[in-house]
Amino acid sequence: MATVLIDKLLEACVKQGASDIHITVGQPPVFRLHGRLRKLETKVLEPDDTVALMKSISPERCQRELQEAGSADFGFAYGDKARFRVSIFKQRGNIAMVLRQIPNDMMPPEVLGIPEVFTKLVMRPRGLILVTGPTGSGKSTTLASLVNFINERVDHHIITIEDPIEFYHYHKKSTVNQREVGVDVPSFSEAIRRALRQDPDVILVGELRDLETIGAAISAAETGHIVFGTLHTNSAQGTVNRIIDAFPGNLQDQIRTQLSTSLIGVLAQTLLPRIGGGRIAAFESLVVTSAVANLIRENKTFRINSAIQTGAKEGMFLNDDHLFRHWIEEKVEMEDVLGKAHDPDSLAKRIATARRQIEEGLPVDYVGRGDETT
Repeated sequence: MATVLIDKLLEACVKQGASDIHITVGQPPVFRLHGRLRKLETKVLEPDDTVALMKSISPERCQRELQEAGSADFGFAYGDKARFRVSIFKQRGNIAMVLRQIPNDMMPPEVLGIPEVFTKLVMRPRGLILVTGPTGSGKSTTLASLVNFINERVDHHIITIEDPIEFYHYHKKSTVNQREVGVDVPSFSEAIRRALRQDPDVILVGELRDLETIGAAISAAETGHIVFGTLHTNSAQGTVNRIIDAFPGNLQDQIRTQLSTSLIGVLAQTLLPRIGGGRIAAFESLVVTSAVANLIRENKTFRINSAIQTGAKEGMFLNDDHLFRHWIEEKVEMEDVLGKAHDPDSLAKRIATARRQIEEGLPVDYVGRGDETT
C-alpha cells in the first residue's frame, strides 16, 4: 500500500513540477507549487500511514538514526525521472517527512539568470566562491549548474562533499567524484583535508557549517583550488561578516587577511513567484576586486554595499536593484519584490517614483542594474 502511494505521490510531484512534498499526521500530503503550499485532495494521513511511507523509501541506517537522533536526511533516485532529498523526523511522537525534488536536468547558468561574471570566476585557477541564501532559495541548483559548466568545458578533477548528495554529476570533460557525509566520509572538514591529497582542481563543500570546515575551505582555496561553499546568509556583506565572526577574536585579523586573498566572489540569492507561474531568482553579486579585498583586510566590511553599487562594470549589483529590475520587466509582483527586499522602504519609494515616471512617459532610472552581466 505505502509503496503504491509513494510512487503515486512522486509521479504527481514530478508531473506538476512541485518543489517539495510534505507528509505529516492529521492532514493529506501537501505539495509546494511555485512557492505556495497546496493540500492534495486525498485521505488524511494517520500515524500508521506516515510510518509506512517513511519505511518504503528510507534506508536502514536512516531509520536507525531517526530512532536515535529524532531525524535523518538522505537522497534517493525516483527511476530516471528525478532525485529527491528527504528529511525524516519525529513530531509530537509521530513520523513526518519532507521530500525536496531535485530535477535531473541541470540548467545552464544563463537560463537560471546567474550573472555572467560567475562563469568567468569559476574558470580561475584558485579561489573561494560562496553561494548564499535562505533554505530553499535555489543554492544547490546554482552550484550544480556552475559545476556542470566546468565539467562540460575543462578537464578538471571535481570533488563534491555533500550531505546528502543532491544532483548526480557524470564524467564529461572532467572527472567528478561525489562524497556523501555519513556514508563515504565522516565529516565535511575531514573530507576537505582528504580531498587535498586526491589531486582536485575544484572542491564543492555542501555547507560551511562550522569553524573547522570554514578554515579548511579557505586553506584549500589559498593552495590553488577553486572551492565552492554555501552559507545561509542573505547578503554578500553579511556573508563576509558571518565568516569572520565564526572565528574567535584573536584569530579574526588572520582570517580577514586570508579571506581577502582567497575569496573571489559571493552570489547571494532568493526565489520569487514569477508572474504566469514558476519561480525566478533574484541575485546579489559581489566580485572581490583589490578594493573589496582591502575593505575585508582593513575591517571595513560595512562599506562593501557601496563598493557593490559602484562596481557595475565588474558585474556587481545589489539584491534590491535586481528585484527592482524584475519588477520593471513585469516578471514579478510588487508585493513579492518588497517581501524579499533588504530595504523594503527605500525600494517601495523607488517603485513609486518609477510608476510616476512611467505614467508621465519619462524614462525610468535603472540605477545599478548590473546590465553588463545580466
